[in-house]
Amino acid sequence: MSKTALITGNSSGLGLGLTEAYLTRGYEVYGVSRRGCQKTDHKLKDIRCDLTDYEAIPLALETLLMGISHLDVVILNAGILGEMKDMADSSLDEIQQVMDANVWSNKVLLDWLLKSGIRIDQIVLISSGAAVNGNRGWGAYALSKATLNMLTQLYAHEFPHSHLVALAPGLIDTAMQEILCDQDQVDASQFPSVKKLRAARGTKDMPSPVEAGEMIAALIPSLKQLPTGSFTDVRTIGQSK
Repeated sequence: MSKTALITGNSSGLGLGLTEAYLTRGYEVYGVSRRGCQKTDHKLKDIRCDLTDYEAIPLALETLLMGISHLDVVILNAGILGEMKDMADSSLDEIQQVMDANVWSNKVLLDWLLKSGIRIDQIVLISSGAAVNGNRGWGAYALSKATLNMLTQLYAHEFPHSHLVALAPGLIDTAMQEILCDQDQVDASQFPSVKKLRAARGTKDMPSPVEAGEMIAALIPSLKQLPTGSFTDVRTIGQSK
C-alpha cells in the first residue's frame, strides 16, 4: 500500500518542491492550493481552494480525501509574507490578512483533520526563523509564525496519536525571496536582515525549492525524535547544545 501525504500550498515554492520529493518516494500526494498544482502525475490528487475562505476548506478536504483513512504525513505549508514595514506603520487590517493566511487557515485545517477520523502519523507546520528572531520589518509575518508555533504546541495535546512539529525550513529561493531581494521593494538600509538574504541568494545557503523539498522530506521522519508540539529549525538540527 502506498504511503500518503497531504501538502498545502503545493502549487509553487517549497510546497511544490515537497510534492515532487514525495512523488519521487512513491507517495500518493494530496495537494491543496489556491492556484492548483500544474504537475501531472497519476499519484497526485489536487484541489483548488483559497485557504483564507474558511467555509470552503471543509468541502475541499471532504472532496480531496474522500475514502482516505490514513495519512502518513500532513505538511501545512501555505502562507504569505505580507509587506516588509515597521510595526508602527502596519495597520491591523494588514496584520489580520497575514494572520488569516498563516495561522487561522491552519486552525480550520487542523480542526477538520481532528474531527475527520483520519489516522495521521505526522503533522508538520511550516514556520520560520522569523518567529523567534524579531528582526525589524518582519512584523506581521513574524507574529504569525510565532503564533503558529504556539498553535502547534497547543494542538499537540489534542492529537494524541499524531506527532506535531513546527519546522523552520531555512532559506529557500522562492518567490518570497524575489520580493525581499528586490531593492526597489525592500530597503536594506531600513531593514538590515535582508542583507543576509541577498548575500545567500545563489549560494548553497539558499537552495532551490526542489533541493529544499528533498532535504525536508528526508528529514521529516527524524522529527519524531523531538517532543510533540516542538518548534525546530533545519539549520540547528543536529547541532550540540
